Amino acid sequence: MSEHRGPDDRSDPPRPTSSGRSSERRRPPPAPVEHPEATTVLVLGILGLVLCQVLGVVAWVKGNRVIAEIDRSGGRYGARSAANAGRICGMVATLITVGAIVLVVLVALLTAGSSSTGAGGPAR
Repeated sequence: MSEHRGPDDRSDPPRPTSSGRSSERRRPPPAPVEHPEATTVLVLGILGLVLCQVLGVVAWVKGNRVIAEIDRSGGRYGARSAANAGRICGMVATLITVGAIVLVVLVALLTAGSSSTGAGGPAR
């Protein structure tokens, strides 16, 4: 006579995996830990935009290094998007600073050139 299992009997034998062992529950890989300097890069980038543009250069350089470390970590470190956002803010702050310096130098050259030739007019 065949063995009859009722609807409440759910004792299925373990299924073998490709390696021949019974299937065990695999643990998911550990969640990546936030890189310790990712938030620092983001804060430096924002401060570079808002307060002191010199911090933008620091955020840009530090952001490049942090992103490279995150990429090399093999999934151990996270927060790449925060580090990248800080790096981009640093780039923008640096470009604004360079643009402002070029503008100041250009205005200084134009005003110095116009004041030497047009103040009193040519002598007769």
